[in-house]
Amino acid sequence: MKKKVLFLCTGNSCRSQMAEGFARHFHGNHFEFYSAGIEKHGMNPYAIKVMQEAGVDISHHSSKMLSDIGVVQFDFVFTVCGHANEHCPLFSGIAVVKHVGFDDPPKLAAGLTDEQEILNHYRRVRDEIKTWIKNIPQDLQ
Repeated sequence: MKKKVLFLCTGNSCRSQMAEGFARHFHGNHFEFYSAGIEKHGMNPYAIKVMQEAGVDISHHSSKMLSDIGVVQFDFVFTVCGHANEHCPLFSGIAVVKHVGFDDPPKLAAGLTDEQEILNHYRRVRDEIKTWIKNIPQDLQ
């Protein structure tokens, strides 16, 4: 039975989607991965773009809340932003909740107009998430 892992963020539009995409890409044969938000903000087009650059297609993902996932008994829940960590719902059962925070690319890029500057913020956070996800099996013991 595969362990079930949730990545939780505020709007499930960027960081949690990147984490889910990389996790499925690198470790999908060994674990079941999900992502959700405390709210729904819709998919971030820059997140989709930089993930595509990294060879992972998340364009078919959708922004969702926990209630959209249904009843899933998670083994691990990772909050990937401070707001989600502060407002993380309670999980019954055996779920281990951990916080691994990443900067918010939309916030970093706010006010910028040059697309390359904007994408550079997304790329940096994407690469940080990718590095963490590559090593995530050690956090799932």
